[in-house]
Amino acid sequence: MNGIENVTGPVFRPGDAGFDEQLAGYQAAHPHRPDLVVGAESSDDVRAAVRHAADHGLPVAVETSGHGRAAPLSGGVLISTRRMDAVRIDPATHLARVEAGTRWEQVVAAAAEHGLVPPSGTSPESGVVGYTLGGGIGVLARELGWASDRVRSVDLVTADGRLRHVTAESEPELFRVLRGAGHGLGVVTAMEIELVPGGRIHGGSLAVAGEHVRALLDAYREWTAGLPDGLTSSIGALPYPDLPMVPEHLRGRYVAQVRIASSGSAEETDRLVAPLRAAVPTTGTLGELPYAQATTIFNEPADPHPYTGTNAMLRELDPAVAEAMLDITGPDAPVMCVLGLRHLGGALARPPAVPDAVAHRDAPYLLQVLSLVDGTDVPGRLHGELMDAVAPWTAGRTPNFRFGKQAATAWPIEVPGRADLEAELDPKGLFR
Repeated sequence: MNGIENVTGPVFRPGDAGFDEQLAGYQAAHPHRPDLVVGAESSDDVRAAVRHAADHGLPVAVETSGHGRAAPLSGGVLISTRRMDAVRIDPATHLARVEAGTRWEQVVAAAAEHGLVPPSGTSPESGVVGYTLGGGIGVLARELGWASDRVRSVDLVTADGRLRHVTAESEPELFRVLRGAGHGLGVVTAMEIELVPGGRIHGGSLAVAGEHVRALLDAYREWTAGLPDGLTSSIGALPYPDLPMVPEHLRGRYVAQVRIASSGSAEETDRLVAPLRAAVPTTGTLGELPYAQATTIFNEPADPHPYTGTNAMLRELDPAVAEAMLDITGPDAPVMCVLGLRHLGGALARPPAVPDAVAHRDAPYLLQVLSLVDGTDVPGRLHGELMDAVAPWTAGRTPNFRFGKQAATAWPIEVPGRADLEAELDPKGLFR
């Protein structure tokens, strides 16, 4: 017996073999310390776990990959959904039904068999559900829009242990808030997400040496002003450590990478990128690749590590923003800061066919900063300084890229209806 009635998946308590493995995730800075881990294998397991927690007054957290882990759970029940990873593609309706523990790489591979692509993120290992509940800015975001825009239904277990099939018709207000501001309203057990025809993209990563990064940010502002929706781009800048495992051309240097992903032809993409390449010296080439390999453009680290970070959705990329980015968290910062700048707009700026809760759609850029947790307050202090410096141009934040203590204020207060839903669905504050 596992100690919880009607749970078929494994249940772990502190001291059990395998307990620590269940707590391992991509975010290593804030480990969960629950009293109980339920390795859910079905929506019935989730319902049983939630009912057990409610009956005993225990807090609940949910996790798949740990990419978006915020505050750790101390005591209570952790529901691990990683065993619930079935994917079903309907090529006729272009819908993917994904279970709670599914990662984007699984959906991309399954969709490719039918000549379809999802609004997937830049890390193949990130969980579909957590990413999408926060909005979701993907590889082709300017063309496909927010991932939450493409959700057609959500299966949700609420604090009363009830499984709801939530659609625009069945529960329109809950459906709206779940898509973009949905964390903490229950446990999602499955989603239906709309796919689009596709299969290959044109893109790659262009490197810019540290001495040209200020010029790159100026050029990027001008270059992005006239781009079509089919081209999505971003900048990532960081100091690379002087270590043998780092490629020699990056070792010990501050380098920015311009990531390009385009649904257009090679000729069109090269023509569009030419003005940027003329403005600053770059190395690297663009090429055609299957969508299943699109995440190689971003080359995000696969190994778990401790990190913290935050973001600002910008009304404009004022020159003062670029100065603050590099002066506060650039190559001379006392700790390593990974800077990210994403070009938004396009489909991200347009309202979806069915309203959702994504805020600040008119923001043309997203600024991100990320640092390793080093046991001091320096990373958080620097991130705070940067956010203060760019505050005059900040429209708000997106919950997808706020970690650690920063996640406590992730939700934009202007999301109408969310507080009312929390009071209705979870009056005792079961979900953290």
